[in-house]
Amino acid sequence: MIGGAAAAGVAMTTARTAMAKPPGAAEGPWAVELFTSQGCSSCPPADAYLGVLAKRPDIVALSFHVDYWDYIGWKDAFATRATTDRQRSYGRVLKQRYVYTPEMVVEGIGHDTGRERAGIERLLAEAQRRSTGRATPELSRTQGGALTVKLAAFPLEGNPADVTLAIYDRRHSTPVASGENQGRMLENFNIVRRLEVLSRWDGAVANWTVDDAGLQPGRGAAVIVQRADHGPVIGCNKLEPMVSG
Repeated sequence: MIGGAAAAGVAMTTARTAMAKPPGAAEGPWAVELFTSQGCSSCPPADAYLGVLAKRPDIVALSFHVDYWDYIGWKDAFATRATTDRQRSYGRVLKQRYVYTPEMVVEGIGHDTGRERAGIERLLAEAQRRSTGRATPELSRTQGGALTVKLAAFPLEGNPADVTLAIYDRRHSTPVASGENQGRMLENFNIVRRLEVLSRWDGAVANWTVDDAGLQPGRGAAVIVQRADHGPVIGCNKLEPMVSG
């Protein structure tokens, strides 16, 4: 569990939509989830691209380190069974024959390796075309350091949604001493360290308070709202502390 209040002199940045969009399309932000491993030699280019996406205010970019490559010579310190389970759930819902790294899942509707930017931009454009409305959560930090999440009413039409919280480290540099990436200094971005479903949501006005979110410089929080059981994303947002002044 991540604890602790943010340091003094900290400001917050929240996602804002900057991406050009077709007439009538809903505004973002839009979710991109990278499944990666420090034990996979094919992952560094996708890790770097995730770092680029993380800087965009219209993207909620998250890096999920999976544990199934730990046996090949390097144990990824950021890998967890929960993140691997999330990828396998997407694999089932998206009818993949197998899961792989690197894999970027865009808005819960499609996937690509992330090593070539064109495929991800195509999926983002498809998400924009398909979206007719967004259940964008409002994220804020209280004076005491708790994270608050608010959702306005949204027409779910009897199909519930999961409201999922991710607390992430914004960047880490790791020297790798063995395995496929031996001798490399790996750069990882927006690494999910805590993942939990806050609630299954029925579309009514709702709010949640997370007392131990641990939002301090170097960490961020994201909330993804998606159709129940890893379905399409219908809203997301992020909140990132930054040192002011």
